[in-house]
Amino acid sequence: MTLAALPRWLRSGRVLIGLLILLFVVACALFAPYLAPNDPNEQNLIATLLPPAWADGGDPAFPLGTDSLGRCVLSQLIYGARLALTVALIASFGAMIIGAVLAHVAGYFGGWVDWLIGRIVDIWLSFPPVILSLILMVGLGTGVQNVILAIVLVDWTRFCRVLRSEVIVVTRRDYVAAARLLGFSHWRTVTREIAPATFPLLITLLSLEMGVAVVVEAILSFVGMSVGADIPAWGQMVADARQNIYQAPWNLICPILAIFITVFGFNVLGDGLRRTLDPRLSQTERG
Repeated sequence: MTLAALPRWLRSGRVLIGLLILLFVVACALFAPYLAPNDPNEQNLIATLLPPAWADGGDPAFPLGTDSLGRCVLSQLIYGARLALTVALIASFGAMIIGAVLAHVAGYFGGWVDWLIGRIVDIWLSFPPVILSLILMVGLGTGVQNVILAIVLVDWTRFCRVLRSEVIVVTRRDYVAAARLLGFSHWRTVTREIAPATFPLLITLLSLEMGVAVVVEAILSFVGMSVGADIPAWGQMVADARQNIYQAPWNLICPILAIFITVFGFNVLGDGLRRTLDPRLSQTERG
């Protein structure tokens, strides 16, 4: 298969870079039991704060060293990818569904429906997202399911506000008016005529939201409101590493780098999809 035979979005350098990064993270999450050199929760108090294997005093059994409890840093990073991707995928899809449905309802019907949904979004956005997530976690309690629920309840507004504007633009196009004149029901008009036109923007927002979800989960686990100590989490690793930042700086650098690379992958993928799937941007770049 030649490069020209591939879909246009797969020929984008940004999309390919983002996909390669995320495929690597997904592989780590799926094959964690086979890739991790040690049990991520196994403590070895004799081998605490060991440096990486290539540094003086390092142990090949712990390629990236150990933390203050003697746990393998690399194993924790690999298993931490599972939690990050689980939250990113489920929470982002949940927020997308709620936000997309309300955005299409508001943009299509307009009037008092649009006004009511718009005011709800404005009120919800008046709270800082991270602070609102922390407040929700205090009420919901810790746990992966509560982290996902908190992100969904906070971030659906991102989809609703951006998509609503796009739905209004699409609703005013001639082919939508023609569908109404032909007697299409509201459901058929939205699903057959409007939703396909807003799908590229929806996919872009979804990939960007996944990066946001990774950061939010890391913040919640950093403050101890995400999961228990028996589940490896990148934010939790950052919190634990603060106590020994001068003795073992690599313990802090590794999880931060993992968060950065994963979020970078989602953002590059989202930007690439936006440039390739949006015909207006594609025409601008070709021109």
